Amino acid sequence: MDLKSYEPFWLIKNGLLATYPALREDKVCDVLIVGGGITGALVAHQCISMGKKCVLIDKREIVNGSSAATTSMLQYEIDTPLYQLRELIGEEGAIASYEACSKAIDNIGLLSRKIGSKAGFRTKDSLYYASRKKDITWLKQEFDARKAAGFKVKWLSENEIKTRFHLEKAYGGILSEKGASIDVFCFAHELLTHNVRHGLEVFDKTALISVKSNLRSHTVEVSTGATIRAKKIIYCIGYETVGVIPEKFVDLISTFAIVSEVNPSLYQRYKDLLIWNTSDPYLYMRTTDDGRFLLGGEDEEFRNPQKRDALIAKKTDKLERSFHKIFNKSFFTDFSWAGTFGVTKDGLPYIGEHKQFKNTYFVCGFGGNGITFSVTGMEMVAHWLENKKHPLSEWFRFGR
Repeated sequence: MDLKSYEPFWLIKNGLLATYPALREDKVCDVLIVGGGITGALVAHQCISMGKKCVLIDKREIVNGSSAATTSMLQYEIDTPLYQLRELIGEEGAIASYEACSKAIDNIGLLSRKIGSKAGFRTKDSLYYASRKKDITWLKQEFDARKAAGFKVKWLSENEIKTRFHLEKAYGGILSEKGASIDVFCFAHELLTHNVRHGLEVFDKTALISVKSNLRSHTVEVSTGATIRAKKIIYCIGYETVGVIPEKFVDLISTFAIVSEVNPSLYQRYKDLLIWNTSDPYLYMRTTDDGRFLLGGEDEEFRNPQKRDALIAKKTDKLERSFHKIFNKSFFTDFSWAGTFGVTKDGLPYIGEHKQFKNTYFVCGFGGNGITFSVTGMEMVAHWLENKKHPLSEWFRFGR
């Protein structure tokens, strides 16, 4: 499955950061990680920090799947509003899920400093505004739910938003003190480079072909003809998990993104803010660390890569017009692309074991919180490797 299209901004901006060989000889390890995006990089970091002998493989070049197409907005807000999530799974699970995403943002900041990252991690406020007057009622309900749960939020009126942020047709909104952005493509490469120095083995253009399992280990055959014998397997393949798990558990959606020419004045005004709205599908916006503005949205049901890619020009035009309506300014696009993400019934990820796969763990971050969910997945992997149950396992499990 093709998870991105054209060449996303991050690939061109960063160039060739690192290269890895295909696997040509048999390997033995404690943990085999399948997937070399940001999720696989984070999980590998966790495994190496626990002293595990770890091998990571990817069928593409490293970090060239959906992690290359992400917009890298780090939010504690889940696509399902807190007040609705409480109704779906109960107050305990809903608040714990939101708090986990909040904690994940802090942990990314700590990790980026620990490895000396140059991926531009920056903390920001997050503005979630009503793009239609009819949305104010439920958005205020969401504000009350977050405030009651202890999140640092402030309600802004239409006039306050216009005065402070110069947005048109914003009828009120929630300003949160927790958010961030980062160049995830760069950060994932940095994590892998850091952990290779500590014993991680990484192989790209190495596809998993088959798995034979017994009570103690797995024997994995890969596309090069080599085999890997591993005690445990962790799948970090995102939306391609639909080709592994037998039942339907996620809907695939195409999203579209554009990045502007360098615009110093626009960057200075919005460099400390994430913006998204209540449109359906919603728009999301942020600056990049090299002075550009990123705008995404116009989501549609994923059909196939060809039909998705054929829409890029049309969607670019729509996003540019949306920008003009919101900011009363023209948007000069330098880069445009499409990516694929997953939507679950409750907006939560699927992280955990599956009854049909022994000694195997899945870390699948979905929705607008794929990266922060993956950070939580690191912690959950640590519990799994130590035969402990993580508090979030009940709400993130398969079959829920």
